[in-house]
Amino acid sequence: MMRHTLAAALTAVFASGALADGAKTSELGTITIIGEGDKLGSGLLQQEDSGRARSNVSRSSLEKERPTSNPYQVINMLPGVNAVSTDASGLFGGSLNLRGFNADQIGFTVNGMPVNDSGNFAVYPQEFLDNENLCQTFVTQGSTDTDAPHIGATGGNVGFSTCDPEDKSRVRVMQTYGSNRLSKTFARFDTGRVLGDAAKFYVSFSHAEADKWKGLGSARRDHVDAGFRLDLGSGSYLNGSLLWNNAVNHNFYTPSLKELQNDYFVDYATTFPGHLTPVKGTAQDESTVATKPQFYKLSQNPFRNLIASVNGVFKLSDKATLKVSPYFWYGFGTGGTQQQTLKESGAILANGAKSGKVDLNGDGDTLDTIIVANSSVTRTLRPGLTVSLNYQLDKHALNGGIWMERATHRQTGPAVPVNSDGTATDIWLQSPQITRPDGSLYQSRDWKTITTAVQPFFQDTMSFLDDKLSVTAGARYAHVKRDFNNYANEGSGAASMLDYQVSKSYNQFLPSLSARYFVTPAHQVFGSVVKNFRAPPNFAYTATNGNVAVVNGKVAVVNEVKPETSVNFELGYRYQSDLVNLSATLFRNNYKDRHLTWKDQLSNSYFINAGDGVNQGVELEAGTAPFHGVSAYVSYTHNDSKASSDLDTRAGTLPIKDKKFPMTPDNMFGLTLQYAQGPFYVRGKMKYTGKQQATLMNDESVPGYTTFDLDVGYQLPNTAFFKNPMVRASVTNLTSKRYWTPSSPGINAQKVGNFTGSTLYYLVGQPRAVSVTVSSDF
Repeated sequence: MMRHTLAAALTAVFASGALADGAKTSELGTITIIGEGDKLGSGLLQQEDSGRARSNVSRSSLEKERPTSNPYQVINMLPGVNAVSTDASGLFGGSLNLRGFNADQIGFTVNGMPVNDSGNFAVYPQEFLDNENLCQTFVTQGSTDTDAPHIGATGGNVGFSTCDPEDKSRVRVMQTYGSNRLSKTFARFDTGRVLGDAAKFYVSFSHAEADKWKGLGSARRDHVDAGFRLDLGSGSYLNGSLLWNNAVNHNFYTPSLKELQNDYFVDYATTFPGHLTPVKGTAQDESTVATKPQFYKLSQNPFRNLIASVNGVFKLSDKATLKVSPYFWYGFGTGGTQQQTLKESGAILANGAKSGKVDLNGDGDTLDTIIVANSSVTRTLRPGLTVSLNYQLDKHALNGGIWMERATHRQTGPAVPVNSDGTATDIWLQSPQITRPDGSLYQSRDWKTITTAVQPFFQDTMSFLDDKLSVTAGARYAHVKRDFNNYANEGSGAASMLDYQVSKSYNQFLPSLSARYFVTPAHQVFGSVVKNFRAPPNFAYTATNGNVAVVNGKVAVVNEVKPETSVNFELGYRYQSDLVNLSATLFRNNYKDRHLTWKDQLSNSYFINAGDGVNQGVELEAGTAPFHGVSAYVSYTHNDSKASSDLDTRAGTLPIKDKKFPMTPDNMFGLTLQYAQGPFYVRGKMKYTGKQQATLMNDESVPGYTTFDLDVGYQLPNTAFFKNPMVRASVTNLTSKRYWTPSSPGINAQKVGNFTGSTLYYLVGQPRAVSVTVSSDF
């Protein structure tokens, strides 16, 4: 009721006149983000002078996005980026590919802190932060920064930075409504300068929810962001942020190609068949009545996480600055589809074998097969610290330091009963948990991984020829130790039923070299070569990936998993003027021991070494400053991504050499046109995504598609109560284009020799969606 009253109050201001002029700025490191009416135009191309390809999204673009947008959506127009969201709101997540590398091969940071999963490097963009607090985003395509805190990034890195607290006290309130019962309420309070103007703080809260656009189910998300800055004098300061997220989502069903071609809107079942009546002495087999697809209430993803970080910047002298950045990440929740069937006999551990018997339906026998709720549960505790020293020595800007992290990753697979209405007794799978005959917990997996990372780094940026030439040489040494423990459980594979431990260390020296030369003040050329590294995921040595086996009653490693490495080469040109910015980059990425992770419909992960290959192509982007209110941005990517070796496995050799790597469109083109004048703006976006392969064998592909989006906004004059009142509207997929993309890459869809074909599953694009947002400061 409160949110409807709030929306009505804000809407009441929309009857009156024109915009009061005024630009707002927010300081973010060395980048100044200027508000509406700035020289950034669309806000998608800022002036760069680094020696590597790099793209940016500024606040002037971010503030026009739908408030529920996730980070994947806000970078989708940049070159090299292929982002797909499960729905238009962004609350359900999605997938991302950058220059042919998937999200789990790209390093992601929020305020400098790593946010990839510490085990498998997956990224869940809907968890990170509220878009209203996001001030700056950068993408370095193909290369990882020397001081970046990553051990799983062979394809580049992406960074998100929240806005600083405001200098003046302010309350900001926003309310969004839209298609599929979309609703978001956002409120933020800034203290302004306090404590003798030395400090400032903010805290924000949001509640967002939306129904799925197909089938039944919804997303509900509560989120808190908080931040502070404390100036210590003489250029030293502390700033920090705390980002807390609690979300419960129903999953979208990922159909096969045949299923989606038959029914674009196919989703999880909307009715639960109910349990069979228990009868002692007879076998009730509920697998015969279990729905396929599964019941939607038994396919949920509840998850909560905390991202906390502090940056301490201490000016030691005019030439030396010390930076100390501790952080902590906590996460807990489930994933996948919970609807499973469990046999009362022959599936539960007892005395080292699946010989246990448990009466699950209370009929006095152990003859039955019962529907239960079971899926993966993950709890992560992840502290880390980066310490660095910057020193200016004549024409050398020196930066050296060390990054350290110790992540404890606990992954279990408990099961709880299912009620007669098809709901789990606890969506978090915590109570009451099904137990074995000896009272211990049933577990479909039971793993603990401790990952220790230590990475010293050093970089020297040298200036020559009156700063016309800049050369940066750097290196980092990555040391990663994974201690993986499997505790006897009911998962697949003989090794699952035994306790075993695998400890592996990975060490890589990772040099980088880049240069930039100003031919004239407007024209520059640049080039770089960077080596990148990705440690094997923690589940590489689980029982289902063929890397361990039971030998003489004990589990032994039978296949060593190599880390993935890549060497990225770039050669580029930039033109920068008051009216136009342009960048063109030729790239080639040679990768070795490519890690391929794919998932089934239940979100179970599988892993292979896909061998060596090459990504090469060209990226173009150009943006204009406003001319009579009109500005434009365009990006283009051509990527020729191919395997350079066949796939050797125990089952034989799969002939994938010279075939295209999956989920890598040949061509992508983006266009943004914007008109902003006085109180009004309108922005149109078009994105063409070319044909892409779904499998390593290129025997199933995805056709190209084009989508159109529209954003409009109008700012009203201030009143005695409302400050900067505004109304915005967004339309996604204006033409309701039907499109799909693989939920994960596959190996082969058709039978090839000894290789049986596997079914591919797809994320499906949402038809047209509309939202309206009203906002005001107080």
